[in-house]
Amino acid sequence: MPVHRSGATPTRPAPAVLAATLTTLAALTALLLPASPASAATAAVPARGSAEMGMGVLAHDGSSGTPVPGDATQTEGVDVSGHQGNVAWSTLWGSGVRWAYTKATEGTYYQNTSFAQQYNGAYDVGMIRGSYHFATPDTTGGATQANYFVDHGGGWSRDGRTLPGVLDIEWNPYGAACYGKTQSAMVTWIRDFLSQYRARTGRDAVLYTATSWWTQCTGNYAGFAATNPLWIARYAADPGTLPAGWGYYTMWQYTSTGPTVGDHDKFNGALDRVQALANG
Repeated sequence: MPVHRSGATPTRPAPAVLAATLTTLAALTALLLPASPASAATAAVPARGSAEMGMGVLAHDGSSGTPVPGDATQTEGVDVSGHQGNVAWSTLWGSGVRWAYTKATEGTYYQNTSFAQQYNGAYDVGMIRGSYHFATPDTTGGATQANYFVDHGGGWSRDGRTLPGVLDIEWNPYGAACYGKTQSAMVTWIRDFLSQYRARTGRDAVLYTATSWWTQCTGNYAGFAATNPLWIARYAADPGTLPAGWGYYTMWQYTSTGPTVGDHDKFNGALDRVQALANG
C-alpha cells in the first residue's frame, strides 16, 4: 500500500471527468497520427461501376515518356467511359482520331449511362467504333458477364464500321489486384468469357490488359494469343515487353492525358487494318 506523506486521503477524479479527459486525448491522438494504411485504402476505394479502361496503369506501372514514332503506320484512337459524359466527337475527328471504344458494361450490375451518345456519336462522325466490358471476376462468372455485355451494347454487326468487343481485364479497383483468384482460376474465368462472347457474336474478343498485371494474375498465360487480338496498356515511349504468346500488339493505350479525351491509343497499322478488324 502506498504511503501518503501528507497523511491526507488522495482525491480521485469523478468518473465523468475521467471519461471526458480520455475522449479528448483520443481525439488529439487521431489528429496527430496519420491514418493507418488499411483505413486510407478503404477511403480510396471507388464506387462500383466507376471503373474505366486503364485506371490502374499509372498507379501500378507509372508513366515514362511519350511514344516514339516507329516505322509502321499507326492510326489514332480513343477510349471513353461514363466519366467523359457527352464527347466532342467532331473535335476528335478533326484532330485525326479515326476509331473509338466506349465502355458499355461492368460486371453484371452497371451500364454506361452515356453509352448511346458516345457509341453512336463516334459512328456518326465517321469513326470505326466498338465497345468494351470492364471485368470483375470476383462478382459473377465469365460466361455470365459475356452475356451481360452482349445484351447491353457489346454485340457486333457486319457493317464494316463496328469493331469486336473488348474484355478489359486489369487491376481490381475495388480490392485485391487479382480479384481473389488463383492464376489458373483467372485463366479459366477469362476463357469462359471469351468462349461465350464468340458463341454469341461469331467474333473473337480483343483482350485489353497490362503485361505486369497479366504476369501476376494469369502466370503470363500464352494460350489466348492465337485467337484474341491484344490491346496493351503502357504509358511510355514504347509498348514494352508484351504478354507471353503475342508477337505484336493490335492496339496500344499509350496515355491517359491526351487532348479532348485523356485516353489515347494507337492502332498498329493504317486505317485499312482497322477496317479489316471491323470486317472480321
